[in-house]
Amino acid sequence: MSDVTRAEVCAAACADLFRGDGEIVAAAVAGFVPMLGSRLARATFAPDLLTTDGGPSLSAEPVPLGGSAETAEGWLPFRDHLWLVLNGRRHVVMGPSQIDAHGNTNISCIGDWEQPKRQLLGVRGGPGNTLLNPTSYWVPKHSTRVFTEKVDMVSGVGWDRGAHEIRAVVTNLAVLDFDTPDRRMRLRSVHPGVGVGDVTAATGFDLVVPDEVPETRPPDGEELRIMREVLDPKGLREREVPA
Repeated sequence: MSDVTRAEVCAAACADLFRGDGEIVAAAVAGFVPMLGSRLARATFAPDLLTTDGGPSLSAEPVPLGGSAETAEGWLPFRDHLWLVLNGRRHVVMGPSQIDAHGNTNISCIGDWEQPKRQLLGVRGGPGNTLLNPTSYWVPKHSTRVFTEKVDMVSGVGWDRGAHEIRAVVTNLAVLDFDTPDRRMRLRSVHPGVGVGDVTAATGFDLVVPDEVPETRPPDGEELRIMREVLDPKGLREREVPA
């Protein structure tokens, strides 16, 4: 297991986001690693997950990465997908441009709304996702630019604004959650080779840090085989999280 890469640890951590979800749409829209994690979850401990191919067809079965839509098992029309969203049957992993201590996120603009320094995606599905469904986040580059004391605009609501459930945040350094009395962000685990100080220094607000912080679990042998031989034989995961 000494050859396990940081990207593979992150993918397994993203897979763990879906534990206990049952039959629910797993929408990993934030990047390659969470998409790999959702498919890894379905291939191992969560066979009832409904995963999509990420394309306009919204395939109900994930094709092997780099495969073709002809291998899809079924199809999920967009109108049915929206019905699932409105009824809390979707767990989405989004990528915040900014996130604060209570899980409020911004994907809309950087700077003052009247004259922003940078225009981003817009709120898109952030309000509906966070108010109606379990939501998690993936941050491939953990930094104070992303983890900010206050977001410039609230695109997705956090625990202090009525979120349904902000489950966890997986980054290239750590896993964070909100399992605290006031739902403030907590350091759950650090990835192998990362220290607690590395995480706190890269965070622009005070994290809740337990007395003992464990290491994020590495993927087991079967998970590594599935990632390396079935889901991502080209090793695209390593581009998003370099070793």
